[in-house]
Amino acid sequence: MYLNCHSYHSLRYGTIPLTELVQLAVQSNVKAMALTDINTVTGIYDFIKECQLVGIKPVVGIEFRYNNQLLYIGLAKNAKGLAEMNRFLTKYNFDATPLPNRAPEFENVTIIYPIENAPDSFNHFEFLGIRPEQLPLLFHAKWKEKLEKMVVLQPVTFRTKKEFNLHKILRAIDTNVILSKLTEADYCSTSDIMIALEELIIKFSEYPQIISNTKNIIEECNFEFNFKTPKNKINYTESSENDIQLLTSLANQGLIKKYGNNNPLARARIEKELKVIHELKFSGYFLITWDIITYSNSMGFMHIGRGSGANSIVSYCLGITAICPLELDLYFERFLNVNRKSPPDFDIDWSWKERDVILEYIFNRYGREHVAFCGTNVEFKYRSIFREVGKVFGLPKEELDALAKNPMQLHDSNAIVALVQKYGMLLEKYPNQRSMHSCGILISEEPITNYTVLEMPPKGFPIVLFDMHVAEDIGFEKFDILS
Repeated sequence: MYLNCHSYHSLRYGTIPLTELVQLAVQSNVKAMALTDINTVTGIYDFIKECQLVGIKPVVGIEFRYNNQLLYIGLAKNAKGLAEMNRFLTKYNFDATPLPNRAPEFENVTIIYPIENAPDSFNHFEFLGIRPEQLPLLFHAKWKEKLEKMVVLQPVTFRTKKEFNLHKILRAIDTNVILSKLTEADYCSTSDIMIALEELIIKFSEYPQIISNTKNIIEECNFEFNFKTPKNKINYTESSENDIQLLTSLANQGLIKKYGNNNPLARARIEKELKVIHELKFSGYFLITWDIITYSNSMGFMHIGRGSGANSIVSYCLGITAICPLELDLYFERFLNVNRKSPPDFDIDWSWKERDVILEYIFNRYGREHVAFCGTNVEFKYRSIFREVGKVFGLPKEELDALAKNPMQLHDSNAIVALVQKYGMLLEKYPNQRSMHSCGILISEEPITNYTVLEMPPKGFPIVLFDMHVAEDIGFEKFDILS
């Protein structure tokens, strides 16, 4: 019944951490629920795992808003549906244009409109969400005639009165006003909570059609995701076999160049490493890194390859690193072995003057539909928390400076400061805004919008909406391009 749940990844809006949101659903006897954070899919992969642990059916979606106005909620029927929504929102993010009031004609997405943005007519994939407190509207013919397209809409944004206050503080931070200047349109309803499933069904008991429509939507949404399959670009050439042949050839050429024709120790080490690289299917990863280095060399750029990749003789022979692992007695197993499932780690440095040229090459060479920077969540931190929350309560700059600079025991002891401390501490570790990872690049086999919405920060390179830990968890190995 819960088709519109927000976590704290609805930045400066939601108040509930993902794990706690799922636990709340368990306590409320919920058997299926949808995570629909505002204009993002940041939390969906962690959400899926958390739901699977407790036997809840996860439904993934997006709540589409523009200027804080709820336009519609999209629920993915399958992986194609998520990709459709991701590409739709990415286009508007890149163009910096308003989202349309009416959803496009999705093929694998169910759309739910709020009463406030109800269209005159509905496509087969479109429905009208009605909240329990809005049910009296059905006494009017205008709304009663839409009954067959109605579903339960019980948004979830907070858990307690304290969290509702925290939500309002977040909204004030986002709109850059003091708390007393917020309008009702700026924050959620006081009813945006999760109640027991049985209680929610009772509220709609006089309208079995609405309950039935809601259940049907949940049954039709079956988003499945394989966390174990690699999501990186698989092959550098047209096949794995050709990748293996090319990598072997390049490594042997480098072997002769670095060690000559008669070095059995180096040859044995190369053969050992190549066997592991091929077995773990990382030939393409090595070749893509080699390709980037080859381009860099052709431009006359200097680079430094470091990280545990320096333990590899194949990396050395390909020119990725400049350190002989035999000479320094470096163990390849620290970098890669059959029992270590974490990805290889190449950290490659360029001059800051040349790094953007390398990045442009990567985006152009491997296609902008397949390349993006890792994102990162910028959390509320000690200094910023008290400064931001203090502004919401109308404190002057001098007091804000004192709150930000001094430890809590040296803060003034008055009622307002107590409130700033109380709600400020609740915000610790909450995500505040999204940003770009300093160096992590993802290169995907499928279009990267199959997995995420993209945003375009001022730097001019797109970012995914999850961090490097989620990227690795769902099957990506990042390329670290540093300066």
